[in-house]
Amino acid sequence: MLWNTELIEKYNLSGPRYTSYPTAPQFSTEISKITLIEKMLTPSAKPLSLYFHIPFCAHLCYYCACNKVVTKQYDKGREYIELLEEELRLRSLMVQNDRPVTQLHFGGGTPTFLSCDSIKTLFNSIHQYFNLLDDDSGDYSIEVDPREIDLEKLTCLRELGFNRLSLGIQDFDERVQKAIHRSQSVNLVSDLLQQARSLGFRSINFDLIYGLPFQSVESFERTLDIVIEMSPDRLSIFNYAHLPERFPSQRRILDTSLPNTTTKLAMLKRISERLSEAGYIHIGMDHFAKESDSLTIAQQNKQLKRNFQGYTTHDETDLIAFGTSAISHFNNTYTQNFVDLPSYQKTIESGQLPIVKGYISSKDDLIRQFVIMSLICHFELHFAEFNAKFDMAFQSYFTKELAELHTLEKDGIVTLGQNKIEVTNAGRILIRCVCMIFDQYLNNGIRYSKVI
Repeated sequence: MLWNTELIEKYNLSGPRYTSYPTAPQFSTEISKITLIEKMLTPSAKPLSLYFHIPFCAHLCYYCACNKVVTKQYDKGREYIELLEEELRLRSLMVQNDRPVTQLHFGGGTPTFLSCDSIKTLFNSIHQYFNLLDDDSGDYSIEVDPREIDLEKLTCLRELGFNRLSLGIQDFDERVQKAIHRSQSVNLVSDLLQQARSLGFRSINFDLIYGLPFQSVESFERTLDIVIEMSPDRLSIFNYAHLPERFPSQRRILDTSLPNTTTKLAMLKRISERLSEAGYIHIGMDHFAKESDSLTIAQQNKQLKRNFQGYTTHDETDLIAFGTSAISHFNNTYTQNFVDLPSYQKTIESGQLPIVKGYISSKDDLIRQFVIMSLICHFELHFAEFNAKFDMAFQSYFTKELAELHTLEKDGIVTLGQNKIEVTNAGRILIRCVCMIFDQYLNNGIRYSKVI
């Protein structure tokens, strides 16, 4: 990734993160639930990816924009498991139960809010209705709050079949931690990391955030020192989007405490430099991985994909998602569950799937999805591959978009050849801007985060 400050400042626009195309704001409540369920009933031989959203958090992190319920009442976790079990039963009636589950992910919220007994209960139900792999060959991951786990729970997760962890770190600076209401010591994380490795977890990801209150280039450099020493397999380093009008908890973060744009860009530059020096590969956007990691290998082999769980090696699956706000993707169709817990609970208790909205992709959507996902995963698109896949000429279909790309070419973000589009090293950090040219739905009044 080649750093060009002038280029980054010019193109630091707002835009989608493209975990799907079309993106979630296009989902509609106007499509009938019956129509969406009929799409789900279409036979498929694809493996399955299962996602479970656990919304509960015992602590309120001020920066957080996730769908969550903050509570110290741990019994709510057990009650929620009962709702998930019923959703599992309902969805299993519509999906062939012999299809292998090659990917499983628990997200939140804080999945480790759940007790060991609750997690075991949920796993037993998943086993009952779906074909979980028992040879440790799948990618079974869970998001972990280091403050909400101990050795007993970690051991429980490994015994159930989880083999990947994603730790929410954000920053190791104590002043920053206090400002965002998320205090966790270096020793706490280090001990957890050692325990996870001794138990045989094969991949560990750290989530970090730059742009938080009181961060500076120097303070984040110290966090990077610690992180590089700990040597996680993957890193997701996100830009903090301060939107207090949308997320009330962010109102506790004073605007005056936030680093300015110049500082944030300087931080990102150092992140890129330091991780590159430490042997990490920039996968794309805010993701980095070791050279030996499966994400890196998938990208090298042109097999990397992207979905609601970020970059993945498992997009050949049908994604079935459970819990509040969860989004499924199957048969070129998206469905989303109710976001709020009361509506989700009421619908489940009435014996219905908790689907509130969805989207059925058109042919044009699928064409643009292919282009956007090719660019965001591999930084290039070969016209011959497109022409063969869709039986049409790329240059004819995207005449307007190619004209817009010429502006990016003049600025050194892409190169346009006779046979392909290629994103330059300087353009990789601005990949969302390249993808936005192919997005038909941008002018819809939705406010997105900055691309940097």
